[in-house]
Amino acid sequence: MSRSWARLSLPESWSATRSLRFRVTALVLLVVALALVVIGVAVDLSLDAQLRRDQQSRLDDRAARAGLLVAAGSTGPALVEAVDGQGIRAVLLDAAGRRVAGSDDDGPRGRGRPGAPEGPVPLVPGASDVPVAPDGPRPSRAGRDDVRTVALPDGSQLVLAVEPGENDGVLRRLRVIMIGVGGMGLAVVAGALLVGVRIALRPLDDMTVLARDIAAGDRGRRLRPERTDTELGRTAAAFDAMLDELESAQTRAEDAAGEARRSEVRTRRFLSDAAHELRTPIAGVQTLAESLVRHPDGDLERRERLATTLVRETRRAGALVNDMLELARIEDGTPLDRRPVDLTELAAAQAERIGLLAPGLTVEVDGPPTTVDADPGRVTQILANLLENARRHGPTEGTVRIEVTVEGSDAVLDVVDEGPGIPPADRERVFDRLVRLDDARTRDAGGAGLGLPIARALARAHGGDLRVVESRPDPEVGARLRLTLPRAG
Repeated sequence: MSRSWARLSLPESWSATRSLRFRVTALVLLVVALALVVIGVAVDLSLDAQLRRDQQSRLDDRAARAGLLVAAGSTGPALVEAVDGQGIRAVLLDAAGRRVAGSDDDGPRGRGRPGAPEGPVPLVPGASDVPVAPDGPRPSRAGRDDVRTVALPDGSQLVLAVEPGENDGVLRRLRVIMIGVGGMGLAVVAGALLVGVRIALRPLDDMTVLARDIAAGDRGRRLRPERTDTELGRTAAAFDAMLDELESAQTRAEDAAGEARRSEVRTRRFLSDAAHELRTPIAGVQTLAESLVRHPDGDLERRERLATTLVRETRRAGALVNDMLELARIEDGTPLDRRPVDLTELAAAQAERIGLLAPGLTVEVDGPPTTVDADPGRVTQILANLLENARRHGPTEGTVRIEVTVEGSDAVLDVVDEGPGIPPADRERVFDRLVRLDDARTRDAGGAGLGLPIARALARAHGGDLRVVESRPDPEVGARLRLTLPRAG
């Protein structure tokens, strides 16, 4: 509603060039001025009506008094003198309508009275002679509210009328007082409004200062209003919420950009390492193939050795490519065939398999049957990678322990070997792609460095994790890799 008042009362070009504080003050002053005008008009009309009622009451009282005086035998100038005055004019007319006594007489009340009629005074239109009753005459209205007539026994009439202009002076003084008081009131209201509006709109000034500070780089400031149940309080709270959301969005965007940059770096490194890893088997395949082509009729035994080596290098390159594709599929969210499965049973099966591949290695499984909610094929792949890692990096004839325990809602499986262990600084790096801690180890003996990254990716796809923990009792001997998976149910 206030905006409608502003549009109706203030010119658009004027309001567009003034501050909000000035427009609010001007609008309130305009409303107050209109209210004062309405109140003044109402008071003026009410007072005028009241004064008229008072005059009529006095007129009726004088008419009744004149009737009593006439009944008592009073007549002539003495009668006029008795009822004339205090805003009531009395004129005595004879039967012909000529003035006998009245306002322009030489009596003390009539002498010099302004506005006294001259010459014969006709009867007021509508006046009627009222015969005198036995108990005395009675007043009669003469068709006007400001005139009363009293009929006398001799046919003459006493005309009573209100003093002309009596109310005008009172109303004139009242209007002057109301205008003066209203003007002073408007001045006081204007001063109070300037101070009050300045205080009320101070949050807007704070918002302006805050916006400028934020634009200058101070992003942590907030308004934090004490009250949020007011318009400005809600505006300030919404302003703070907007700033929080913008900063959160900026933080998310920066995090996403940082993650994208890190992902790009990892991708480039991955491609570089993959190219480096593939270059050796591909170069070997090319060399062996060229040797077979250049010497088609050479020594048969040599050709068989070349062919066998060619097949081995081809398998090695194919295994590397398969591991890279497998890791990419896992990270892209390959669906899992999850169902309740016994983790201890899967570990025992993989222990038996690795025992057949490495007869000198002893694999011990210790732990109660523990059911996990997992894809058995993927869990088998994790266990195979962990045991293969223990076989590659542990002694040829040694022991690998698999310990299955329960911690809260998770099943925990530890694979402990007797190898040289993993230094604390490298316990996260071993899960990077194509990382081998012992660079002197041959690629065939040390692998391509994708087994542990694939195992961790599969564990996290199940909602679990894979990490290197402190080996006990001697941290310097052996490595302990801990797999956690959510239990079934």
